[in-house]
Amino acid sequence: MRSRSSKLLATAAVGLAPLLATTAPAQADPVGPVFKDGMAQVVPAFQDSKNWIQHDLWVETEFDSDGDGKLDRMHVDVTRPGQTDSEGLQVAVIYETSPYYRGIARGKSFFWDAEHEVGGKPPKRGDAPDIPFAKRQVPMSRSLIRTWVPRGFAVVHSASPGTGLSQGCVTIGGENEELAPKAVIDWLNGRARGYTTPDGDETVEAYWSTGKVGMTGTSYNGTLPLAAATTGVEGLEAIIPDAPNTSYYHYYRANGLVRHPGGYRGEDIDVLYDFVNSGDPKFRKSCNKTVRDELMNENQDRVTGDYNDFWHSRNYRERLANVRAAVLISHGFNDWNVMPNHSVDVYLKLKEMGKPAMAYLHQGGHGGPPAPDLMNKWFSHYLYGVDNGVDELPRAWIVREGAAHTDATAYADYPNPASQPVRLHLRKGGSGYGAMMATASGASQGIEKLVDDAEVPGAELAQAEKSKHRLLYMSEELTAPLHISGTARLKIRVAANKKAANLSVWLVALPWETGGHINDNIITRGWADPQNAESLWESEPLKKGQFVDLEFNLEPDDQIIPAGQRLGLMIFSSDRDFTLLPKAGTQLSIDLDATSLELPIVGGLAAFYAATGMESN
Repeated sequence: MRSRSSKLLATAAVGLAPLLATTAPAQADPVGPVFKDGMAQVVPAFQDSKNWIQHDLWVETEFDSDGDGKLDRMHVDVTRPGQTDSEGLQVAVIYETSPYYRGIARGKSFFWDAEHEVGGKPPKRGDAPDIPFAKRQVPMSRSLIRTWVPRGFAVVHSASPGTGLSQGCVTIGGENEELAPKAVIDWLNGRARGYTTPDGDETVEAYWSTGKVGMTGTSYNGTLPLAAATTGVEGLEAIIPDAPNTSYYHYYRANGLVRHPGGYRGEDIDVLYDFVNSGDPKFRKSCNKTVRDELMNENQDRVTGDYNDFWHSRNYRERLANVRAAVLISHGFNDWNVMPNHSVDVYLKLKEMGKPAMAYLHQGGHGGPPAPDLMNKWFSHYLYGVDNGVDELPRAWIVREGAAHTDATAYADYPNPASQPVRLHLRKGGSGYGAMMATASGASQGIEKLVDDAEVPGAELAQAEKSKHRLLYMSEELTAPLHISGTARLKIRVAANKKAANLSVWLVALPWETGGHINDNIITRGWADPQNAESLWESEPLKKGQFVDLEFNLEPDDQIIPAGQRLGLMIFSSDRDFTLLPKAGTQLSIDLDATSLELPIVGGLAAFYAATGMESN
């Protein structure tokens, strides 16, 4: 146990809180967390922020990513109820870590230029502006504090390696991003050392921690809880990742195709490195050389888009076996920044491994954590052992169309257990409106062609009654709602008149509803590189006019398409919001007899026939 003098040092480390021994009111009974209906409640004794203890420290890790011969230390802040000192109360911890807390690079002058040929060498990108080095500030973030501290938790934040006052190099998915939060959790359990300064030897202990830790966050801040969980660190009992990036390859590539996240044209992993590189300037030059210029630029491969060991090491989906934490993962089906496959793939794999996992999925875009009550029950159960039955609830929660984000419908699982794959076949006429049917035509449908023009937006192509720049195939008009749940898969035979070409696919609801949001019309979408028809690891240049066969997934979805709409499969080449933008003129040929869409429909083929007013054969 620590001496009283060392406790006082931690309490007043930054001078933000008075000593609780002289300011806290006397308590007739011991104060602790209170639970009602299975959830942690606001406790009046914890509610007054004047009585909170806030301080910072540096936790020593097990790595030296900046190569200075010393183990890197992570900057950490703590906010906890005053009773953790005045009454010796021990509390569980809600923890968020991030590379964003201490600043980002502004502008897009350092993004890659996407206007060049597919498979061609990209133009050199510009230099990123320096991020001003931040001064010491406690807390470094105020997220989570007012939600959880009044409910009897401590809240901890830490800056990722090479950002803010944390030592080391930014690596964007490198091993140190897994080990940094692990070190903080180890410190909360007495297994790692914390220090009052980045270079000193005066230690700080987490005597107030029960050792039970839950992590949460959105986007990059949602990625890092999963990264920490893959280490199998003891004490990380539960995580709630929201819109996490679970594989950097799948974030910046799609089935071999170089693709940027929606809204960030020209972003790649080295751009994100520059975007968050806010650490100590004296280490930035060496980190830039070893991480960005050598490791990233030599391995990210913006020419072929192939998968490789560099990307594999940043794929958390392949390292889920060590996860001990219970995972409540959330994502939006219309998230075109971090695509929904990032969470769905992880959920399905955790479920297959028999690990405690739950999915909260909604119709929105990027970000949107689970309903607060569900989050509360998750952390109350796994961090405080409250028997609230959250571990026995349905595994999937879907926010239905038009519902409030907190009003989710419970399902036994995702995809919906009643969902079955239905194969839809294409019939000629795609330059106008071809048909998409559940039965194949007896006659050959032949080959149809399109000519790429990256200047034409996908939304314009989908609304055009006729266009040489896309092929569009529609179902019969729905006479009843049709529930899609799961991941659609496209089988396609394609040829090009060049060695490399973009391939983009949208599944849309027609007629197109103008005046709304584009996501009102897009059901799902996908992209692929025909050069990777045989292998994701090695592309093969296309031979002019020679067909190749591909099969790839579109993005997962759970959507009820209303009566009066038609399903439309649109095949085109360059998607100007996501792909490289070559000069117009690339020609794609599609063999309709070898092309089909497998669509996951609740109720299967019978439901599809019923919704389209057709009879099953």
